[in-house]
Amino acid sequence: MRFFSDTSFRFLPIPTDIHFGLGQVSRIPELLKERQWQRVFVVTDPGVRQAGLVEQLTQGWSEAGLDFYVYDQVTADSGSGLIHEATRQAREFAPQAVLGLGGGSSLDTAKAVGLMVNASDPLMSYIGLGKVKHYPIPIVAVPTTAGTGSEVTLWSVFTDDETGVKVAIGDVKLYPQLAVCDPQFTLSLPPALTASTGMDALAHAIECYTNNACQPISGSLALTAIELLGRNLRAAVIEGRTNVHARYQVLLASTMAGLAMNSTRLGLVHALAMPLGSQPFRIPHGVANAITLPHVMAFNSVAEPERFASVASALAGANEGQDLAGQAAEAVRKLAEDIGIPSGLSAVGFREEAIPAIVAEAMKSGNVPVNPRPAGPEDLEKILRAAL
Repeated sequence: MRFFSDTSFRFLPIPTDIHFGLGQVSRIPELLKERQWQRVFVVTDPGVRQAGLVEQLTQGWSEAGLDFYVYDQVTADSGSGLIHEATRQAREFAPQAVLGLGGGSSLDTAKAVGLMVNASDPLMSYIGLGKVKHYPIPIVAVPTTAGTGSEVTLWSVFTDDETGVKVAIGDVKLYPQLAVCDPQFTLSLPPALTASTGMDALAHAIECYTNNACQPISGSLALTAIELLGRNLRAAVIEGRTNVHARYQVLLASTMAGLAMNSTRLGLVHALAMPLGSQPFRIPHGVANAITLPHVMAFNSVAEPERFASVASALAGANEGQDLAGQAAEAVRKLAEDIGIPSGLSAVGFREEAIPAIVAEAMKSGNVPVNPRPAGPEDLEKILRAAL
């Protein structure tokens, strides 16, 4: 990473106690009791419940002296109304901790519920960065996907039900206090979700590594995450139920990318993904990222050729050729193709006439200013048209 100059930088502290490895979920009763969190409100979704993971998680909890309540109605890109209902049930239960079990939606919902249990202000008053005035009750994150990195980030993303637009609360107070990352809890994730969430993690790592705010600590984490995903994501998709090694490496990459991006934000891919994931299209976040990522990389690589050359080397082992930076975008496109990501936005219902509205919303994102190449509305339009 020779591109880092001898300048000052900031790396945000992370208060999350991370327990990573096979079988770590079995330690959760011990970890909760030593913190005196004996009443736990569990936030998850019907798919996780159906996969038997709630029962695996809570096995032995009652015998260990833990009281728990399971809210299992989380949906993809949870809405503000769902958060209000979950918060109402949490207040009735009066938990000492909120535990999110699942993918990004469940973890982000758990963060919002933890925030709102003792809140006096409305949920929507916290939208933006740094607007949280009080600490949530303790939040525990147990990911069952390897993509969002929400178990170690300061963000909670959900849908504003009144507008249909995806919004985010970002604050250092929203970090989970405890993250338990057990690759065995990702083994039942279907191939399509493994692919899309893995590409989300890759987008986090690449955008973090190549944007204007990147620094040595985030850069090291992000570049390692890129290499891990390049080597293991295909196997995790194809052999996901049996290849524990690949699952371990992909979950590790997701967590590392999440740690990396807290201090740097991201770039145009994520600026576009938020409105693409809003109504009326509601394109899954990882799919939107995977489709637009190669096109954004092609746009950005001329601004930071050395960094994108490093991405190509980490992702695909490329180490020669006149356009090494250009190989990075092609490597991502090929990876997405190999694991079954749709080839264009039109394949997931996006319509060309919506481009101006998507661009207008994307330009409001704080991810645009840190993009490595200055971009205006006309540039985002070109990227979206190329991604159709």
